[in-house]
Amino acid sequence: MFVRTRRFSIPRLAVSLAAAASILASALPAYSQRSVPIVRDAEIERYVEDVAGPILKAAGLQSGVNLVLVNDHRFNAFVAGRRIFLHTGALLTAETPNEIAGVIAHEAGHIAGGHQERLRQQMARARTMAVVAMLAGIGAGVAGAAADLPGLPQAGMGIAAGGSEAARRSVLGYQRGEETTADRAAIDYLNRTRQSAVGMLRTFERMAKDLSLAGVNVDPYQSSHPMPRDRLAALETLARQSSYYSQKDPPALQLRHDLVRAKIAAYTGGANAVRRVFRGAGNSLGAAYGEAIATFLSGSSRDALARVDRLIAAQPGNPYFHELKGEILLKANRPAEAANAYANAIKLAPGRPGLLEVGYGRSLLATGRPDQIRKAADMLKVALTREPEYAAGYRFLAQAYGQLGDVGAAELATAEGHYHSGQIRDAKLFAARAQQRLKRGSPDWLRAQDIINARN
Repeated sequence: MFVRTRRFSIPRLAVSLAAAASILASALPAYSQRSVPIVRDAEIERYVEDVAGPILKAAGLQSGVNLVLVNDHRFNAFVAGRRIFLHTGALLTAETPNEIAGVIAHEAGHIAGGHQERLRQQMARARTMAVVAMLAGIGAGVAGAAADLPGLPQAGMGIAAGGSEAARRSVLGYQRGEETTADRAAIDYLNRTRQSAVGMLRTFERMAKDLSLAGVNVDPYQSSHPMPRDRLAALETLARQSSYYSQKDPPALQLRHDLVRAKIAAYTGGANAVRRVFRGAGNSLGAAYGEAIATFLSGSSRDALARVDRLIAAQPGNPYFHELKGEILLKANRPAEAANAYANAIKLAPGRPGLLEVGYGRSLLATGRPDQIRKAADMLKVALTREPEYAAGYRFLAQAYGQLGDVGAAELATAEGHYHSGQIRDAKLFAARAQQRLKRGSPDWLRAQDIINARN
């Protein structure tokens, strides 16, 4: 299920793919935080992981890198730490999996190259340059005032300003160099995984066109990224030299990409957005999927069920069609049938689909039957061990424990939900209440203590 969840705090030092025309307000920003809206969806996450897997392995990053979906319509991606943040707008705009592969390859180049740490070092040096220039300027100003030389204080101010500008330009120049390095690394990863770089070229063509249509006249020396046209020219020769230049995406992967685009379009823009994406391909499976989701979201459960049943008939092994059916049935107040649909989805899905298990547990809970509520609590607890940051799941777990009369466990689940939503004060309050009902020293009591001790 496409769920908009908590906002994720990241350092402002994150390295972005598409900020081609961005100008730093200051070259010497504090390492502050900004938050981004996160989306959770089992189907989209699995698709992105499958596209990214071979690339991350080629980059030597097959473990310890997390992929995070950002609910943003713009075509962009960025890295922070060992996380790659991918905008839903990039998935919606890209017409092929190869374009997404190019985006991920570029971001993998930043992580593998240690660019964030080196950027921190470069900014520290730039700060030193700016401070030295400021002190020199102040010194010149003081000397001018003491000597009663009218022009020297102004000259001192110019020295300080010039030093700060030089520091800023040094950081921007460094960032442009790292972007070029990440672009070249991306080409290498695509070659190693026998993929074309055509998708990367299309991305930069799109950026160049958007910049041109915006009518923005950007000084390339005031940007943290090379201009899209320059990037395109630098990469086109390398891309065409590859023996995989004409390689196409496998049809099955392309279909999955189309289904992901349909889902994002339906959830973010409704039926009209789906029709725009699939203009000229209205009879495709992707278009039918998007229309089914849009119909469901508009409140027509009966029509949506008929549409999703046709999808399942066309692809009975697609777990996410069964997930959609479960969601529709749950909204139609048919929880037992919804639970069966979710059970089918879990059976068909690869890996251990924690998000689908949350949906299953939620459906069991909605039946109101005591035996099913116990089963729901067990299922939700297992699911949340695999998806510990999925804040919405703790609300259902708290409801299950509450209906079973286990108030201490319900309070702790509520505390977990607040904690993973970033509401630390409320999390501490519920954790303290949970401790009053939990056995002192038990694993749950200790977890409550961890939440109480968490920093705000």
